[in-house]
Amino acid sequence: MIKKASFLISNTDYKKCPPPTMPEFAFIGRSNVGKSSLVNMLTGNKNLAKISGKPGKTQLINHFLIDDIWYLVDLPGYGFAKVSKGIKSTWEKMISDYLTNRDNLVAVCVLIDSRLDPQKIDLEFITWCGENEIPFILIFTKSDKQSKTKTLGNVRKFLDSAKEIFGDEPDYFITSSQNGEGKVELVSFIENEVQEYYDSHR
Repeated sequence: MIKKASFLISNTDYKKCPPPTMPEFAFIGRSNVGKSSLVNMLTGNKNLAKISGKPGKTQLINHFLIDDIWYLVDLPGYGFAKVSKGIKSTWEKMISDYLTNRDNLVAVCVLIDSRLDPQKIDLEFITWCGENEIPFILIFTKSDKQSKTKTLGNVRKFLDSAKEIFGDEPDYFITSSQNGEGKVELVSFIENEVQEYYDSHR
């Protein structure tokens, strides 16, 4: 499990991000999906990522150093943030430049609200990842907000939609920032990927 997590740096340009010498995992999702809460739950530090009731709080590429061996990257959300079209297009370019140019990016962790039916914007984003050969995993959030049956039903609908796009199901995790569901499984997955990254770069 994660023992140490610290904020490193924020940027608007991927070229100014830390040297790509460690594996990194980027977290992204619609701007009210509970990303900051999830980051804090995974790291065991409730003050690490800023939580806001106002969607669109994250506006930069934020790097956190985890256990001195990998980076967790908190990216701006997409979707509902009430910002101008100009700012939104700047964000989109910043995010796409980052995702397509970081050689040490192991996976994009795409957060999906488990309370909702498949959302077009989420399906469009994972399609874009596929088209640009960016590996991703799905993290379904807020599983505690409704019955397990409802959560699993919505997860199944999304996976079926993803299967129509890609031909198979992506790796996925069901999580709750409130009760810690999915923490052990997701952190174990990341730690295994980190180990594989270093094994392959020896």
